[in-house]
Parts: sequence; structure tokens; C-alpha cells
Amino acid sequence: MTAAAKRAYRFRFYPTPEQADLLTRTLGCVRKVYNLALQARSTAWAERRERVNYGATSAMLTVWKKSEELAFLNEVSCVPLQRDVNAARNLLAAGLAVSACGAYVRPQRGNLSVRGSGL
Repeated sequence: MTAAAKRAYRFRFYPTPEQADLLTRTLGCVRKVYNLALQARSTAWAERRERVNYGATSAMLTVWKKSEELAFLNEVSCVPLQRDVNAARNLLAAGLAVSACGAYVRPQRGNLSVRGSGL
């Protein structure tokens, strides 16, 4: 039996100041959306034993972008923001999320599928 060779590649890029600024803003917005989505889903499960699906969380993102205090989310591409809404769903489906009080938040496995979640 032969072992498959593992390869690793290193990449380095040198962004212009404008690109660095956009990257910093995008990553900040992605982190904010991820935390908001995870909090919304964790709260719904912990308080009401209610699952919040991707469509509902995506609708929340639209509301967040329209709110005055989160209007800065409109300054970056929506693609990474949508991806983090989905990532929060996948983490909760896998039972890997932890609530703010430290207790694990794990929905019942019966109706959830984590196939393709990348975990």
C-alpha cells in the first residue's frame, strides 16, 4: 500500500493600503455577523428550544444591514457575510457552539444534517 503524498503551499500577498483597509473592514464585518447569527441561534434554542434555519438567519442579516447601528455592513461584499450566517448554522448543528453562560447548546440530532458542513 502506498501513502498519498501531502503537499502544502505557502502564499504571501502584499496588499495596497486600499486593499488592506477593505480586507480589515470585511473581516471585521464577517466576525460581527457570525457573532450575531450565533447569538440569535443560541438564544432561540436555549430559551425556546426553537431552531432557526438558514432562511430565517439570512432574513435577520437583511434586517441587521438596514438598521442604523449596523449600516456599515453594507460597505462590504455580501458574499462573506452570507457564508458566516451559514457557518453559524453548521456549528450549532454539529453541537460545537457554547452559550454565553458556558453551557453547551446542542440541538437534538433527529432532524439536522451536518453533511457538507466542512466540519
